[in-house]
This record gives sequence, structure tokens and C-alpha cells, in this order.
Amino acid sequence: MKSVCFKEVGRVAFLDLPEPQIVDPTDVIVRTSVAGLCGSDLHSFLGRETGLDVDTVMGHEVVGEIVEVGTGVGKFIVGDRVFAPFSTNCGNCFYCQTGLPSRCVAGQLFGWIQNGKGLGGCQSEFVRVPLADGTLLKKPDGLSDIAALLLGDNFSTGYYCAEMANVQPGGSYAVVGCGTVGLLGIVAAKSMGADRIFALDPVADRRKQAEELGAIALDANESAIGMIRDQTSGRGVDAVMELVGNPAAQKLAYQLIRSGGIMSVIGCHCTPDFAFSPVDAYDKNLTYRTGRCPARRYMDLLTDRVANGEFRLDAFVTHHFTSEDCVEAYDVFSNRRDGCLKAVFVF
Repeated sequence: MKSVCFKEVGRVAFLDLPEPQIVDPTDVIVRTSVAGLCGSDLHSFLGRETGLDVDTVMGHEVVGEIVEVGTGVGKFIVGDRVFAPFSTNCGNCFYCQTGLPSRCVAGQLFGWIQNGKGLGGCQSEFVRVPLADGTLLKKPDGLSDIAALLLGDNFSTGYYCAEMANVQPGGSYAVVGCGTVGLLGIVAAKSMGADRIFALDPVADRRKQAEELGAIALDANESAIGMIRDQTSGRGVDAVMELVGNPAAQKLAYQLIRSGGIMSVIGCHCTPDFAFSPVDAYDKNLTYRTGRCPARRYMDLLTDRVANGEFRLDAFVTHHFTSEDCVEAYDVFSNRRDGCLKAVFVF
């Protein structure tokens, strides 16, 4: 089968691998229609995280058709069109039952195999999906493949970030990092009634897209801090949605928040370094909120709204590649070439 695989830091390869098989009765096999290339895929690709086994299939975003069903699967049959969150979920444990399926006791991340243990990814012609009944959702007829893909990760994560920021009508907010998730966080915050959203990113194309969504777009520099304070009576914003995941973004977020404000962090920090101390947080009465998005829960909450046209997501994917073009795809996406915001592999 056609697959995009990790080789070493800075290098992926197109490989022809054996098709996955049913391992457990709760598995299904999905024939991929479209798979996403996400900023999280770059953690291993760029060496921010280490330990991924060579030849691991990359990716954690998939839409496709079920072609084989394990004997323990009760909700799906061969031929169902489905989409998935970025991690598997049993649907029955304490965390799944209390709205935090991203911490499922049996869950696994797609696309992470270390020392021979883990789960293959979704940038492949076929994908094994364990715990299918708790993980997958059937794709409604009115939902495009691209919208379904974004619901499985990027839009759910952006919406979760806005909810953690406690976005309220009339409030002022900042978004640090205007990649796909940041832009979709703007969409979510607007739907929640945010009055003013300041969008900060060093990339001009992304700032332009943020402006088109109704945000006040600024370069991510010191002058933006003064400008935002001037527009918030010197206080700063009510909350910052930080979607980058490095100390510089964290420092900027801290500087933008008013006393008593919220820092909502979706950017995956790969180092233990903090740009502010517990004393700094205390002196600002800061609320710091972070964590992996419970995407499967948000798929349930948002899918009908997307399918009914409340949110239009297809335009957020800017580039389409075949798996054979994976080297070019990772180069274009990681270096933000050609205005690339979100890339997908079409099978």
C-alpha cells in the first residue's frame, strides 16, 4: 500500500508497505480518501521530539471508507464512510465517559511507534483503527471530506482552545500563531461572540487570512504589545489563545494578558522551559489552561453545525498532494512555501 513514512529528522519517504490486518476484534480497516499533514507531524520531522521508529507511517488525520470489520465492532459495517480524531478512544473508561477521551486509558496516538510499540499513522492507503466503536464517527452526506478531516483535529482543537479561553460576548482576545488551528480558533471565538480578536503571526499571508476572518492582524513583535494595550485601556486582553508551543510565544502571551486573564495553550511545548515563573503568574492572578484536545467529544458537538453550513471549513486546506509527492509536501508545509496553510494527501 502507498504510505508516507518517517526516515530520519528532516526526511520522509514514499514506501510500498503491506496492508494492515485486523489484530483485535474491535479493529476496522479504513481505505483512506484523504489524510492530513498537521503541524504536530513536524515535531518528529524537525527533531523537536525524538524516538519515533524509522519507517513509522506518519499522520493522524483521516477520512475514508471501512473495508474490513472486526468481529467485536457493533456500530460500523463495510462501506461506511467515516472520520477519526487523532487518537483512539474506548468510549467506556472514566475519561471517555467524563468528556476527556484524549486521555482514554486504552487510547493511542495515530502515527507514533517507538521501540516497536504504538500505532501506525494515517498518511497511508489503508489504516488500521483500533477501538473503532469509540473512535470513529460516520460522515454525514452533507459533510465534505475536507471538513470532516478538520473536525477530527484542527477545528475541534481551535474550538477547544477558544472554550478554554472562556470567550464571552464583548470580550477582547489575542491569538498567538495563525496556522490552521489558530485561524480556526478565530472562527470559533467569533461564533462565541468575541468583540475584538488580535491575531499575531510573523507570516504576512497568515495575517491576511486572519484579517479576512475579522481579526485585527499584527506582526508578532514588541510594538504589537503596546498597540494592544492602547486598545484595551492599558490592561491587555481578557485571554490569549497560544497555538505555537515555544517560550517566545509563551512570553508574548503573558505580556498581552490583563491581570485576572486566561492563557489558553494548545501549542505543544516540547521543552520544559517556561517564559514566566509561578511568581509572575501569582502577581498577575493568571489562569493557565492547557492540554490535548478531546477531539472525539468535539466531533460530536460540532459535526452537525458544520454539515448545516454554520462553519465553512474547506478553504482552510490550501494544498493537495499525492503520497508519492510526500518529500515535496513536507518541504512546502514545513517551510510555509507557496502560501501553504494546510496540506493534505489525496488517495
